[in-house]
Amino acid sequence: MAYGFLLIIILFTSIISPNIHACNQNEHSALLSLNLTLSSPPLNWNSITCCSWEGITCNPEGRVTHLLLPSKGLDGVIFTSSSSLANLTHLTHLNLTHNSLQGSLENKLFEYLNSLEILDLSYNLLSGELPLSLTSSNIRTLDLSSNRFHGPIPSSFFMHAWKLTSFNVSNNAFSSNIPSSVCLHSNPLVKVLDFSSNQFNGNIYRGFGRCSELQIFRASHNSLSGPLPEDIYNATKLEEVAVPLNSLYGGISDRIVNLTNLAILDLSFNQLSEVLPLCLGKLSRLKIIALDFNDLQGLLPQSLMNCTNLVELRLGRNNLEGDITKLNFSKLVQLTKLDLSVNEFTGKLPMSLYSCRSLKAIRLGPNNLEGQIQPEILSLHSLSFLSLSGNRLENVMGAMKILMHCKSLRALLLSGAFNGEEMPSDDDMVGYDGFQNLRILSLSDCDLTGQLPAWLAKLKNLEILDLGANKIAGTIPSWLGTDLPRLFHISLGINLISGEFPKELCRVPALVHQPVAAQEDHYELELPIYSNNSATVLHAYSRLSNFPASINLSSNNITGNIPPEIGQLQLLQRLYLDDNNFSGNIPDQMSNLKNLEALDLSKNHLSGKIPSSLASLNFLKSFVVSYNNLEGPIPTSTQLQSFEASAFEGNPKLCGAPLPNECRIDAHDKNNRDDEDDGHQLPWFYIFAAFGFIFGFWGVCGSLIIKKTWRYAYFQFTDNVQDRLYVMLAVRMNRMKRWLS
Repeated sequence: MAYGFLLIIILFTSIISPNIHACNQNEHSALLSLNLTLSSPPLNWNSITCCSWEGITCNPEGRVTHLLLPSKGLDGVIFTSSSSLANLTHLTHLNLTHNSLQGSLENKLFEYLNSLEILDLSYNLLSGELPLSLTSSNIRTLDLSSNRFHGPIPSSFFMHAWKLTSFNVSNNAFSSNIPSSVCLHSNPLVKVLDFSSNQFNGNIYRGFGRCSELQIFRASHNSLSGPLPEDIYNATKLEEVAVPLNSLYGGISDRIVNLTNLAILDLSFNQLSEVLPLCLGKLSRLKIIALDFNDLQGLLPQSLMNCTNLVELRLGRNNLEGDITKLNFSKLVQLTKLDLSVNEFTGKLPMSLYSCRSLKAIRLGPNNLEGQIQPEILSLHSLSFLSLSGNRLENVMGAMKILMHCKSLRALLLSGAFNGEEMPSDDDMVGYDGFQNLRILSLSDCDLTGQLPAWLAKLKNLEILDLGANKIAGTIPSWLGTDLPRLFHISLGINLISGEFPKELCRVPALVHQPVAAQEDHYELELPIYSNNSATVLHAYSRLSNFPASINLSSNNITGNIPPEIGQLQLLQRLYLDDNNFSGNIPDQMSNLKNLEALDLSKNHLSGKIPSSLASLNFLKSFVVSYNNLEGPIPTSTQLQSFEASAFEGNPKLCGAPLPNECRIDAHDKNNRDDEDDGHQLPWFYIFAAFGFIFGFWGVCGSLIIKKTWRYAYFQFTDNVQDRLYVMLAVRMNRMKRWLS
C-alpha cells in the first residue's frame, strides 16, 4: 500500500509540475550562452534544468516556450542571426521590456522564431528598420515602443500577420506614411494600433475602416495632415481615437455617431475647424472629449449635456461662442475637469455647474463672462484648480471671502478678471484663516489699487504669487522674504511700488536653500498652465515645480542700491529689476547667483563698471543692462559677448565688444591698472630687469630705499607673496624713474 501511495504522489507531481522535466539540451546551452552575452550581473540560472530558471517556462516536452525577463538590467546585442536565441524555436512569448538591449533586429533570426505569439521589446535601445519576417503568421501582440527604430513601415510588413491583434511602435523615429494596409492584409482581428510620437507625415489614408474589431487608434505627436479619413467611422467598435499634436484639418463628420462605443476622443492641438456635430451627445459612453487648441466654431451642442459619463471636457482655445448659461451641466455628475478657456462664450457663470460635485478643475477664461462668484461654489468640495482669468467679473473682495473656504483649492487664477477695484485689505479679511492649501495665486492685470496686505503672509503653502500689472503702491513688506517658506516665484512688476529693495527679500527660504527631499512636493496640476516664453513658443507647465525661480520687480519706483545680500539667492533663475530708480554699482555678489538664466537691470541709474565676476554666470540666456550710467570695458567672456549690442546700449561710457566702440587705454590708465591686483602677472623678464635696475642704482639710492622697500615688501608678503612682489617692483620702478628725473 505504501508503494501505491508513493506512485500516486509521483504521478500527481508529474501532472501539476510539467517544468520538472529536463529542458532540451540545445536550448539549455543556448540560454547559458545568452546569459554570457548580456553584459549585466549574470542571471541566477544555476539549477540543473533550465525549465525552473527565473523567467523560463517550458512545455511538457521540455521545450522553452516563454522567456520573460523585464527590467533585469540586460545590456547587449542579441538579435543577430547568430544569436543563441535562434535555437529557441518553440518560443511563443518573449518579453524583454525595460532593459538596455541594443542593435537591430535581423531578418533571419525571426525566420527561426516563427512560433512567436507575444513579442514585447519596448523600452530598450534597439534601432534600425523593421525586418519583414517579424510579423509571422502566429504573431498576436507586437510591442516595439520606446526604442530608436527608424525608416518607413512598408505595406508588405503586415501581409502575413493574420493573427495580429495589437501593434505598438510609439516613441520611435518611424517616418513616411502610416500604413493603412494593416487592415487590408492582417485580417480584421487587430484591436490596438499605436503610432504615437514618431515622424509620420502625410494624410491618414483610407483603410482603417476595414479593421472591424479595432478598439484603440493612436497617432499623437506626428506630422500628419489632411482630414480624418471618412472610413474610420466604419470601425464601429472604436473605443479610443487619439490623434493630438498633428496638423489635421477639416471638420468632424456627423458620421461619428456610428462610433457608439467611443469613450475617448482626443484631437487636440490640430487645425480642425467647422462646427461640432449636433449629434455628438448621442455618444453616451464618452468619458473624455479633448478638442482644445483647434479652430472649431459655432455653438456648443446642447446634446453634449446628455453625455452623463463625461469625466473630462476640454474645448479650450477654439472659436466657440454662445451663452454659457443656457447649457445645463447638472447631468454631468461624473465630470472632474472642464476647460472652455479662450473662446467667445458670453453670459454669467452657470449656476448648474455647481451640481457637478465631482469637479476638480474649472477653467472658463478668457471669455466674455460677467457677474460675481456665488457662495454655491463651495458645494464643489474637491475643487482644486479654478481659473476665471480674462472675464469681466466684479467684487474681488467678495470672491476672496468665498473662495478662501474652498479647502481643497490649490490653484487660483483670476488675472484680468476684475477691473480697478481695491486689493482686499487686512480690515476686509478680518478673521481670515482660509487658503491653507493654496499653492498659486494670480491676480495680475486687474488694475487693483491699495497695498500688499499682510493676510497674504498666512498662506504658508504658497509657491507662486503673481500680482503684476496692477496699481499696487507702498513698499515691499519684509514678510514677503521671511514668512512664506515655499514661495519661489514672485511677480510684482508694473505697479506703483516705491521704497528700497528690502534686505529681507534676499532671504526667501525657497530661493536660498534647496528643499529637503522629504519636503519636496510633486503636486501635478489638474490642468496645465500655458505661458508664452517667446513670440512663437507656448510652454505648458503641468507642475508648479517646473516654473522658474523668479523675482520680478520691473516697472516700479524702487530706489536705492541693489543690496549685496542679493547674492544669497543662489537658487534664483530669473531676476527682473528693470525700469526702476536703482542707483549705485552692480554688486559683485551677483556672481554668486550661479543658476541665473535671465538678468535685466536696464533703465535704471546704475553706475560704475560691470563686475568682471558676472562673466562666471554660465547659464545666462538673457542679460540686459541698457540705459544706465555704466562705464568702462564690458568684461570679456564667451557668455557676455554672446549678447546683442542692444543689451548694453544707452551707456555712453561703456565700451568693448559687443558694442562697436573700442576701449581706449592711455598711459595713466595703464599705470593705474598695474597698481591694482587684478590677477594678471608681469612677464618674468620685467622682474629680472627690475632687479637689475634696483641693483644698478644701489649706491645712489642708499639705505633709505632699502628700508622703505623691505618694510613694504614684508607687509605685502604676509598677503600674497608672488603677486604682491610683482606689483611692488613695478611701483618702485615708476617711483625711482620720477625721482631720478
